[in-house]
Amino acid sequence: MLALGDALAMTILQARGFNKKDFAKYHPSGAIGRALLLKVTDIMRSGKRLAAAPQTVNVKEALLVMTRAKTGVVVVLNKSGKLAGVFSDGDLRRLMATDGDHVLAQPLVKVMSKKPAVVREGALAVEALKIFHNRKIDDLIVINAKREPIGIIDSQDLPKLKLA
Repeated sequence: MLALGDALAMTILQARGFNKKDFAKYHPSGAIGRALLLKVTDIMRSGKRLAAAPQTVNVKEALLVMTRAKTGVVVVLNKSGKLAGVFSDGDLRRLMATDGDHVLAQPLVKVMSKKPAVVREGALAVEALKIFHNRKIDDLIVINAKREPIGIIDSQDLPKLKLA
């Protein structure tokens, strides 16, 4: 009887043109509604929580920027303020293991990852979740149409959102 009731309800919803957006509108607090409505700009860290530095800054200075923003990654900017790369505390540990502490004097442009994972500002939060899952990363940079970083999403922030 439950299956028959569900099938009847789905048929009526389809006939009336009820779609995912309607579901999200009437159930915004539920997991499905939240997943359909929440955008990356709603969950990203921005302003003082976005660690960003020019590519000419050395690693030691970048670490201070990361510390002030309370994050494990710094977004690296080119001369135009567009995304050039990313440098993480994991990158630092790997470089220290091979190159020693003289890496602290290196400019970010020499040690950064040049192709970081990004998501556009209009994307849904579930899209960011898919990128985290597929790329197995800890931080995701949110960019605008001009490829300027406007925020960052930390994987540690995701569990409290209950998107999955």
